[in-house]
Amino acid sequence: MARRNNRTVVTGARPALDQFKYEIANELNIPTNLIQGDYWGNLSARDCGAVGGHMVRRMIEAAEQSLAEQAAQNVRAGFQAGLMKGTPSPAPTQ
Repeated sequence: MARRNNRTVVTGARPALDQFKYEIANELNIPTNLIQGDYWGNLSARDCGAVGGHMVRRMIEAAEQSLAEQAAQNVRAGFQAGLMKGTPSPAPTQ
């Protein structure tokens, strides 16, 4: 008996993923008028695979960009903290 293991981790992500799927299909000039609700069986396996493949590519690009931005922020924060440590305190005035 087959088990379905492709559950969304984030609740509420399914509508966003469905919209993303339609956007990719439109960009690839795949006729979305053949799609009936959630049923994509009227499309060829090649077209469905192309949509899924492009979705994965885009999600990986977004994750990589997010990680790069996070790393850059951490470097900036570390650099600023290092500058603050290394600055001499003002000399006391008399």
